[in-house]
Amino acid sequence: QVTVRDALNQALDEELERDERVFLLGEEVAQYDGAYKISRGLWKKYGDKRVIDTPISEMGFTGIAVGAAMVWLRPVCEFMTFNFSMQAIDQVINSAAKTCYMSAGSIAVPVVFRGPNGASAGVGAQHSQCFAAWYGHCPGLKVVSPWSSEDAKGLLKASIRDDNPVVMLENELLYGVPFEMSEQAQSKDFVVPIGKAKIERQGTHVTLVSHSRPVGHCLEAAAVLAKEGVECEVINLRTIRPMDIEMVEASVVKTNHLVTVEGGWPQFGVGAEICARIMEGSAFNYLDAPAVRVTGADVPMPYAKILEDNCLPQVKDIIFAVKKTLNI
Repeated sequence: QVTVRDALNQALDEELERDERVFLLGEEVAQYDGAYKISRGLWKKYGDKRVIDTPISEMGFTGIAVGAAMVWLRPVCEFMTFNFSMQAIDQVINSAAKTCYMSAGSIAVPVVFRGPNGASAGVGAQHSQCFAAWYGHCPGLKVVSPWSSEDAKGLLKASIRDDNPVVMLENELLYGVPFEMSEQAQSKDFVVPIGKAKIERQGTHVTLVSHSRPVGHCLEAAAVLAKEGVECEVINLRTIRPMDIEMVEASVVKTNHLVTVEGGWPQFGVGAEICARIMEGSAFNYLDAPAVRVTGADVPMPYAKILEDNCLPQVKDIIFAVKKTLNI
């Protein structure tokens, strides 16, 4: 069993060792071992040139990372929370995402932007937003969103090796959660291909599609519903852009029902995109009921715990949505 934190640390360690062009930068990533201890031990091992503490200036250090990537270094840029990436969104979108296209492919920008995304616990509206829909909206970026330790390690390694800018949206509440990790996943060659979803549980009655922490909620809901004779197929998206819509379509053809689950807001969200893509494709003909979205509440996140809990999708909300879809 390996925690998500240790899986990310393993991935960074292996990639720093494998390729001398890889370096880390961000607030407190070096001497303090990282705000979330993701980079624990790496500064001591690799030194000041490879693990760099930056001032509290997101636009500044993100610009440094993008510029370094343009001259074929491979920076991994940590945001203490993705909410702070709004300070640097001009660099992420205008400098990183658009450069390869605008240079007709002659300038690659192999940079990874990573850090915690979405709601944590009791940190207020300015630290609780999910950016999957924001960054998933922009061509030129790849966007990944891991759930398990295997996802975290494999996707981070794949992101560092990719020649495109990649946004990696982690979840702070998952950092300390241990997951089973196969021997294969613990090898230095292990990567999770970007753009491929994973079926976490096979089922025949309804398809549940999710990413990041809500994947765990979907599996819990599926376990409860299984006792009532309802078999849910749970798909872990892993990648927001490019999205593996083929796997979702194949599952909908099998189950004839679709429920999407996400922690972000409903309007223009990841679930909205999935529902639209299914409606536009041939899988629409197999739906026996309208697709249903389970999302965060359409409000800035309240600070009080009981209100926060009511703003985020819970297991009971997923069960309710499945029963509504199946009309039971």
